[in-house]
Amino acid sequence: MKHPSFHARTTPDKVAYLMAGSGASLTYKQLESRSNQGAHLLRRMGVGAGGNIAILMENRLEFFEVMWAAHRSGVLYTAVSRHLGADEAGYIVNDCGAKILFLSEAYANLVPSLRERLQPEVAIVIAGAHDPSGAPTWRELCDREPETPIADECCGADLLYSSGTTGRPKGIVLEHEPGPIDTVNPLLTLLCETMGGMTAASVYLSPAPLYHAAPLRFTRTAANIGATTIVMEKFDPEAFLRLVEEHRVTHTQLVPTMFVRLLKLPEEVRAAADVSSLRCAIHAAAPCPVEIKERMIAWWGPVILEYYAGTEGNGVTVVDSEAWLKHPGTVGRSLIGSIVIADGDGHELPPGQIGRVYFDSGRDFVYRGDADKTEAAFLRPGCGTLGDIGSVDEEGYLYLSDRADYMIISGGVNIYPQETEDILICHPAVADAAVFGVPNEDLGEAVKAVVQLQDGAHPGPDMEAELIAYVRSRISSLKAPRSIDFRDQLPRTPTGKLMKRILKEEYKAAARAPSGALA
Repeated sequence: MKHPSFHARTTPDKVAYLMAGSGASLTYKQLESRSNQGAHLLRRMGVGAGGNIAILMENRLEFFEVMWAAHRSGVLYTAVSRHLGADEAGYIVNDCGAKILFLSEAYANLVPSLRERLQPEVAIVIAGAHDPSGAPTWRELCDREPETPIADECCGADLLYSSGTTGRPKGIVLEHEPGPIDTVNPLLTLLCETMGGMTAASVYLSPAPLYHAAPLRFTRTAANIGATTIVMEKFDPEAFLRLVEEHRVTHTQLVPTMFVRLLKLPEEVRAAADVSSLRCAIHAAAPCPVEIKERMIAWWGPVILEYYAGTEGNGVTVVDSEAWLKHPGTVGRSLIGSIVIADGDGHELPPGQIGRVYFDSGRDFVYRGDADKTEAAFLRPGCGTLGDIGSVDEEGYLYLSDRADYMIISGGVNIYPQETEDILICHPAVADAAVFGVPNEDLGEAVKAVVQLQDGAHPGPDMEAELIAYVRSRISSLKAPRSIDFRDQLPRTPTGKLMKRILKEEYKAAARAPSGALA
């Protein structure tokens, strides 16, 4: 892999990034010029190597310009979810120590609220056509700077935050030494080597928000390779299939909820889609129901590659379609070191037993500002967990049960709600499902489901009874919901992670109230 500056010299007019909706693009030559100008700007604004900036933007070309400017100037960059309010966004910007917040004009309305929350020394620069305050925009500021490299180039890195699915987002600090600008993440290198031979001739389609770790890092790595990346402003299943066919896409990265939406397209739409160019469709971020993945492999062929990893960057497992079909439900075997399963007391468990999953990779990380959470994540130095529960078989294949925080204890029985969710999502009437425990006087916790129905399906007692019977016909009745509520939309991050914490807190609060309305 090379730094994009290499490709700017060898293939200057090749498109590095193309926005799927607008058609706006950046060639490697343009990316080189603008990232150099951005690096000079960062230095001029007082951000040296080891300093930090924050980026709050929708999917757009300026995101890559700012990111690569930071990446070639030794600067740490924190991508902030554009779905956060001013309070949460301000918390992250302050917590990461950013000296500059690069904000797109689409979110300029947040500036007054952010100003109330940010440290006074944090500068805000708008990326877009204009700054409502009249201040120079990112492009206008960069245009004043040289297009040549800065004198003290070195490699920067992302400093990303957890999604906050089980608590307040925490900055994840990885081991990083500012080295040459062509330094690449070793785990990403390993993944790309397994992705059907991704090369400069590849066309990579990114359908997810860039602030999330996987889309950010894969689109960055595609530029290291010299490939062309097509970026969807927002995922739409029919548009995704159209882009694959139109651009002869070879590689892409999705999440299971995208698989579900693709599979629930009309049969005639799926049958007409030409996906023959795909060499690798990699997926992660959330467990994929076995039935959903079987149907995807049957449709697209053995190009589905799954990995399990986290923003923490302490390990990765991978499984291709062939191995997965022999081990349905696995998320693969570790590429670095081994997988350790341990009980609540830290004792290692043998194959087949369920416990907390640890990567024994020798790689450490730190949750910024939270020493207790950092300590709790490690069984021993270099052997850390992402907070998931699972087991390994005799061949070293890992199977995830659920997040440790989501386990339900009902009548003394441990229940992992992911299994129930996987069954519910396969019902033709269900678009999305969340299963979690709610307070119950007799059982301690009872299994509760909240379901989002497909268009045309009707909520009510009959649908509730049908879904409960559907689950009970497939798994133990102990794991089936005792009741189901219906919502128009479930709280998921745009990257596909279910925010069950929000639902659990809502139902717990209702249970404490005199009426107990939701429980």
